[in-house]
Amino acid sequence: MIQSIYISLAILGLVLPYSQFIPFILEHSLDIKLFFEQLFVNRISSFFGMDVIVSSLVFWVFVFGEGTRLKMQNLWIYIAFNLMVGVSFGLPLFLLMRQRQIEQQSDKLSY
Repeated sequence: MIQSIYISLAILGLVLPYSQFIPFILEHSLDIKLFFEQLFVNRISSFFGMDVIVSSLVFWVFVFGEGTRLKMQNLWIYIAFNLMVGVSFGLPLFLLMRQRQIEQQSDKLSY
């Protein structure tokens, strides 16, 4: 059940941000300067930008701390997804894989 929720949230976390990002790319190409100008154009957009930046840093610490504790492989991929899409995709994807790792370890202990 929880895995289905994580999958659904990861899909939303991919589709919704990219529904805004793809039109930007089509209109402006990959204009990084314009991207950051628009991201920090006013206090409200700056609030959300700063929130996402801090959330991403917290996510990275969580991925490496929890992933190492659970002996998960390829932790870098969640950071890459975070950078390519955002926390909205990277976090539920990591939580999905974390849940699978926990269940696998639990199954091994059951035998």
